[in-house]
Amino acid sequence: MRLNKIINNVVAALMLAVFSSGMAFPAMAQGKAPKMTKQERVCLRNGNKLYEKKRFAESEVEYRKALQANPSSEKAQFNLATALMRQGSVTSQENDDKNPMKQAEGILTNLAKGAQDKQLRGKACYDLGNIAYGRQQYDQAVEFYKHALRCNPDDEHARQNLRLAQLKKQQQDKNKDKNQDKNQDNKDQNKDQNKDQNKDQNKDQNKDQDKDKQNQDKQNQDKQNQDKQNQNQNQNQDQKQQQQQSGMSQQNAEQVLKAMQDRERATQQRINAQQAQQQRHERMRTNKKW
Repeated sequence: MRLNKIINNVVAALMLAVFSSGMAFPAMAQGKAPKMTKQERVCLRNGNKLYEKKRFAESEVEYRKALQANPSSEKAQFNLATALMRQGSVTSQENDDKNPMKQAEGILTNLAKGAQDKQLRGKACYDLGNIAYGRQQYDQAVEFYKHALRCNPDDEHARQNLRLAQLKKQQQDKNKDKNQDKNQDNKDQNKDQNKDQNKDQNKDQNKDQDKDKQNQDKQNQDKQNQDKQNQNQNQNQDQKQQQQQSGMSQQNAEQVLKAMQDRERATQQRINAQQAQQQRHERMRTNKKW
């Protein structure tokens, strides 16, 4: 909390320096410089006057006229980039080629890499640091401010902005670590929840499987009982049929036996009748007188 308060106080004191310290280079630069044409010099002076009045779009036109007079003019390029920065926004889409800030960034990048004027090269790095800072790309801002100080060691604005960007980077890294830890905790928590959920699902699934197995076993047992009952019924039917067939055979046998007995009785009666008749004849013959 104390670090955040310090940072906010520093931001309030230096924010104006971060985004408003850039200025157009004067038409006449110190030290040795390539000779300027008259038209280039006039357009640069006109552009600077318009820039000081915050008429940035009009100053842009003058700087482009200066570049038409001398396309290799590093001062005209830098002043054009400065005017474009005032018309653009660091929060716009980085890949928007129509964004003036995007155009300014391209010009400044070329100057930071290959400008012959070391002081101008440092200013280009400083402005690139401001753009990166506005996008909350504090690691890039730190590097740009360091390059600016290498070119212009006495640039107090670059030094102050470097300290501010370093503090912001520390805070950003700290928040990033916290977010990573939080994400890891959430990931672990989700992992545990998923594990418990899978465990519960497996438990329910096993329970359902056991229930299905019990139902299947019951169905199988019922089927076996039904098959056994059907088998017993079939056996009873077979026994009943066998008994019926056996009963019919026994009845027939009794009828045959009875018929045989009746025939034997009739035969015996005929024999007895014949013997009785024969005995009567013999008695009659014996009793006959000669």
